[in-house]
Amino acid sequence: MVRFIVRRLLVAVATLIVISLVTFGLFFAVPSSPARVMCGKNCTAEDIAQVEQRLGIDQPLPRQYLDFVRGVAVGRTYGSGDFSRACPAPCLGYSFRNNQPVTEIITQRLPVTVSIVAGGAVVWLLLGISLGMISALRRGTVFDRLAIGISLAGASMQVYFFGLILLYVLVYATGLLPFPSYTPFTENPLRWAVGLLLPWMTLGFLNSAIYARLSRAQMLETLSEDFVRTARAKGLSRRRVHLRHALRAAITPIVTIAGLDIGTSLGGTFITESIFGLQGLGKATVEAVQFLNLPVVMATVLLAAVFIVVANIVVDLLYAAIDPRVRLN
Repeated sequence: MVRFIVRRLLVAVATLIVISLVTFGLFFAVPSSPARVMCGKNCTAEDIAQVEQRLGIDQPLPRQYLDFVRGVAVGRTYGSGDFSRACPAPCLGYSFRNNQPVTEIITQRLPVTVSIVAGGAVVWLLLGISLGMISALRRGTVFDRLAIGISLAGASMQVYFFGLILLYVLVYATGLLPFPSYTPFTENPLRWAVGLLLPWMTLGFLNSAIYARLSRAQMLETLSEDFVRTARAKGLSRRRVHLRHALRAAITPIVTIAGLDIGTSLGGTFITESIFGLQGLGKATVEAVQFLNLPVVMATVLLAAVFIVVANIVVDLLYAAIDPRVRLN
């Protein structure tokens, strides 16, 4: 098991290095003049030279990348003289447009996105998997048909449509819930949860539809396997056959999709944040694109990639825990 974990970690580190190289190249090597992109069309040659000097992109590309890596490890200073700005580690860049290190922008916005995704993931996993598994065990019943209908309705809806419906019904029409807002969990856990109920319900219901259909299909396929029939033939109870044998085998593909969905969502849930007026990482990314704030865009793209890589590591570890045969690969 230790060798399995070490192998996966080494692969993850190598992947992150490649991702950092590609991301850095896309934003600072591919454009003929990144400073002109950030400065705008009306900038003079002197303005562009100042932007290059402040961001350190007047150096050769290998030197720029090494400075970037060193900034992540130990921090760095951007500009000089009156325009000198300190960027403590882990430094992912400095936004002169916002006049603050990119890391500060991310630390301000990331907790909002993490809170939305964490609560939504709990809802969609519990609701989707439970609904799918029970539907498979009661195949052909009224509950099964009702569950299929609900999952089809959820899968066909969009976040901006369903979210606005919930907002109108639960906030404006009935007043059952307050308008969504973000309160740090450490300040007031109850207000944190109440303020994010609508985003959780929106993401949870829509994503649970996919997981309900997937878990139902996987459970039906697993119940027809030879090892399940053998377990029944040995006289094991129905509950033990379903929970200990069939569920464990059926849930493996779901773990993969759940890990990737959560990792992708952590990179930004712009539509959900926009509907409910929440200042998360997704909204910060779109704002950075609109204002051509390349350091922020690059950092958020890199962070999203990191989330995907970490999610894959977690999925591999969960695979090894669920199915010991994976450790041999």
